[in-house]
Amino acid sequence: MPAETAQALTTGGTEQRPRHVAIIMDGNGRWATERGWPRLVGHRRGAERVKQIVRACPDLGVNWLTVYAFSTENWKRSTEEVLGLMKIFRRYIEREAEGLSAEGVRLRFIGGRDRLDPKLQALMTSIEARTAGNSRLNLTVAINYGGRDELTRAALRLAQKIARDEIAQPGQDDLSACLDTAGQPDPDLVIRTSGETRTSNFLPWQAAYAEYEFTPTLWPDFTPDHLAEILDRFGLRERRFGGT
Repeated sequence: MPAETAQALTTGGTEQRPRHVAIIMDGNGRWATERGWPRLVGHRRGAERVKQIVRACPDLGVNWLTVYAFSTENWKRSTEEVLGLMKIFRRYIEREAEGLSAEGVRLRFIGGRDRLDPKLQALMTSIEARTAGNSRLNLTVAINYGGRDELTRAALRLAQKIARDEIAQPGQDDLSACLDTAGQPDPDLVIRTSGETRTSNFLPWQAAYAEYEFTPTLWPDFTPDHLAEILDRFGLRERRFGGT
């Protein structure tokens, strides 16, 4: 069977592109360690890579990008690494705020904010407000995020609404509306770099029907060309969503 025919049968004759891509940015520390450098060097290089991927997404047809920056489990790392990561987050927001706004990027954050430094929280709130009117790319950064934590908090919000008689017969849509990602489309594609094949508590509810791609490339080495290749492969997948 010719390749063109096979692709037509798979995609219905048109190339499907993921509207929403989510990325588990793994391998920063390993990338630095392999070079004999401190782990934080890898995290700083990883932050630079985020900028490149963000700029590439609109031209690749991606409208929504969600990146996993810091999980609820990452607090278990050394104090030095955690404090260094928080400093990188602050610098990223401070330095990129103007550029993101000028490029039409809307930036939002998901995850529990109560454990974060108040100054970082203020920066997050400020850039969310500053970029709220942008729509060229919707960028969501998960900081102090864990899927189970999010679902627990969402269930509590839903229970409170039920207790106030705001919802009589709760369903899936009601729970979705209580998630950190309320109002955002579910990811079509989840990518994890570094060769690990775990989902690591990332968007378990939202990614229930997402396609997954696990690549051995460490995050600091993950280029827009790597992303483009994965998007091309996504176009060859047949998504049934439980149907035939």
